[in-house]
Amino acid sequence: MMKRFYFFGFLILMLFDTLAQVSFKFASLHATPLTPSAAWLWNILKSPWIYGAFIGYIGAFFTWMTLLKTAPVGPAFAASHLEIISVTLISIWLFDDNLSLAKAAGGLLILAGILCLAKAETGLAEVEIEPGPVGKGGGV
Repeated sequence: MMKRFYFFGFLILMLFDTLAQVSFKFASLHATPLTPSAAWLWNILKSPWIYGAFIGYIGAFFTWMTLLKTAPVGPAFAASHLEIISVTLISIWLFDDNLSLAKAAGGLLILAGILCLAKAETGLAEVEIEPGPVGKGGGV
């Protein structure tokens, strides 16, 4: 049951984070040129993409808080970075970004790190420490 909770929880977290980053990219493309002015800010606020970014961040915040109630923080923090991979892949499709060997290797290393942390956490949970005999003296 908890595996399913974590799987869908981190999937939802990744989707919210990806929505936020892609929405920021679209908002920035529609708000050029960048000029620190009220007109530029108003132009950003008129873009529906900025609200997609807000929804993404708010959704990610609440999803993250829900996951942290039960997930071990080390593997959870690592898994929370899955959006790096999803944003990279979506950017190739939507923004014609290229997938270099370094990006592909980095994505694989992120996945490998998450899997190693999850496996280590699972292994630690399965280890039971058996108490020694109580009341029996033993010398050092």
